[in-house]
Amino acid sequence: MKTLFELNPVIDRKAHAAQFAETGRVQVRDVLTEEAAREVLTVLAKGTPWGMATGAGDENRQSFRMEEVRTQDGAARVNAAAMAAQNNSARGEYGFRFAHYPILTAIQEGWDPGSAHEILLEHLNADDFINLARDITGIGGLIKADGQASLFAPNHYLGRHIDSHVAEGWEVAYVLNFAPPDWHPDWGGYLLFLDDDGDVVQGFRPRYNALNLFKVPQSHMVSYVPPFAPVGRMAITGWLRTQ
Repeated sequence: MKTLFELNPVIDRKAHAAQFAETGRVQVRDVLTEEAAREVLTVLAKGTPWGMATGAGDENRQSFRMEEVRTQDGAARVNAAAMAAQNNSARGEYGFRFAHYPILTAIQEGWDPGSAHEILLEHLNADDFINLARDITGIGGLIKADGQASLFAPNHYLGRHIDSHVAEGWEVAYVLNFAPPDWHPDWGGYLLFLDDDGDVVQGFRPRYNALNLFKVPQSHMVSYVPPFAPVGRMAITGWLRTQ
């Protein structure tokens, strides 16, 4: 897996840094070499035991492992959690539902030692990636990244929120996208940024082999993926931290 995470050597760091300085967000396309991108996609598509993440407000977040989701009782709990999230969203409150694999938790709890996911997180914490993030964001104090694999399939979404965990060292959120290259706008799954009036001020299409970086706190959401979407959009997501 020597090519599992190799950065594209021709990234224009100065241009992306200028955009980030202006808006606090940027999308870096073709961030990995093509060979590396194909390997990460293979890990996500064929080697990830997807569970489910749900949230009905900040205080009611739940994570279900794949083994639990596949049991009758577990499926019932997931459905109840998803309904609670939906009800929150219907009231205009924070809610979310999407498939995920919590890489950092899996490492900490020893789910699959030496797995490709563990190697991915090691690469996200290596000098190459951290220095790229420092160069683009201008935040020299970034020292580490956490991470999870996410899959937004039909009926999945992430409601509007701001990621205000500054006291925990969260500085920059990242989304390393591996959506199909032909992802259609009608399929949703866009990373949207909103102003104080709720208007969308910028949106990033989920693009294959594209890295989104944005300063937190900042109002954002992932738009609803409708039932007719033929596929989901996969990514590795997390926060770059100063502690």
